[in-house]
Amino acid sequence: MFPDDIQRLAQQIVAAASRRGLMLATAESCTGGLVAGALTAIAGSSAALDRGFVTYSNAAKTQMLGVDEGLLKTHGAVSEPVARAMATGAVGHSRAVVSVAVTGVAGPGGGSAEKPVGLVHFAATGPKGLVHREERFGDLGREAVRLAALRVALEMLLDRLA
Repeated sequence: MFPDDIQRLAQQIVAAASRRGLMLATAESCTGGLVAGALTAIAGSSAALDRGFVTYSNAAKTQMLGVDEGLLKTHGAVSEPVARAMATGAVGHSRAVVSVAVTGVAGPGGGSAEKPVGLVHFAATGPKGLVHREERFGDLGREAVRLAALRVALEMLLDRLA
């Protein structure tokens, strides 16, 4: 279902989390559950993945992850503060100690001069702390932006487990 490189990353994440006894959670907007999907494609992932939150709307981010409405109003959903709040909220609303959050503009529409199509904010948290990453993939097409975001999210999860 997923390309080989994504499957390899997912396998490494499930193995590392299982080995360390750490549970994972995902908080996804523009990837719509692809990160959780890649992880659950791996046999034995139930030992590592607690849950995935698909929080496409601002209301879902607030209700499911506890993202402050003020952050959303001030910075918008596609921003560093919201990505950080999503990652923290995923841990706070699950049994996980490691999480990754993804929020961005996959396109083809919805972009602006400030937040163009292909802009994605990521955050990941775990025992090594909370990190943020911003990527500007460009207007590659919706599927390509989402797959690129999936790869970054998996790399960030693996990094939090290293």
